[in-house]
Amino acid sequence: MSDQTPALRSPLPFADNIVEVGTDQPFRWLAAGWRDFRAARLVSLAYGLIFVAAGLLLTLGLVTLDLIYLIAPLTVGFLLVGPALTVGFYAISRDLESGLPPTLAAARSAWRRNPAPLMSLGLMQVLFLVVWMRFAAMIFAVSFPSTTLNVQALLNAALFTQDGLIFLAVGTAVGAVMATIAFAFGAFSLPLLLDRRIGVLEAVVTSAVAVIINARAMAVWAGLVALFTGAGLAAGYIGLAITLPLIGHATWHAYRAVIRRPTD
Repeated sequence: MSDQTPALRSPLPFADNIVEVGTDQPFRWLAAGWRDFRAARLVSLAYGLIFVAAGLLLTLGLVTLDLIYLIAPLTVGFLLVGPALTVGFYAISRDLESGLPPTLAAARSAWRRNPAPLMSLGLMQVLFLVVWMRFAAMIFAVSFPSTTLNVQALLNAALFTQDGLIFLAVGTAVGAVMATIAFAFGAFSLPLLLDRRIGVLEAVVTSAVAVIINARAMAVWAGLVALFTGAGLAAGYIGLAITLPLIGHATWHAYRAVIRRPTD
């Protein structure tokens, strides 16, 4: 018996293009992603290290500018726009799927397959990160108008004061809403744009509808993405050299499982 069934009739746009999957599927996507990582480990690691270096440089910049209170929002923001960084991994998995040898050059130039929509969506996700960072800075400024900006004082204020607990609650709530929006629109839109010559609107709407139709499976997938990405970040960013490729390759298989191909 197949573990994938056509989506139920729905008034939502592009619902006919969606396959309904079970909650066990995200673990299969991870397994398939791990196989791709092993098959192209050198290319995947090299591509992943680009983002490790970028994360370290951004964090160092915030410390240098005495903006350490933005490190945590930047980390959360990484989870919001992470899919924009994984287009190259989709290209690697696509090449493996087609029997082609993956290369770092092909991964870095993957956006050229559908340049305008991919760049537009990437820019939208970067702007989304900027908005989130501005929200985080505003919430911090309101909560701690006179807190000395050193690590110990910041931790003490955030964890052991009433204002700090309010700050954490508001920040978590705002972050959760923005993360949900970012995940819904970004879950499948980038692999769609890489794989097909379609526009940004069709891609993001299809992605959101796919997430809605497969709400339970996608909730499991979102949790796994957050878990592995968070683990990579917690390992001083170095872990992202493995977890980011893993999630990227797995996302390609998620896309293949959930979005029906034109010939299906």
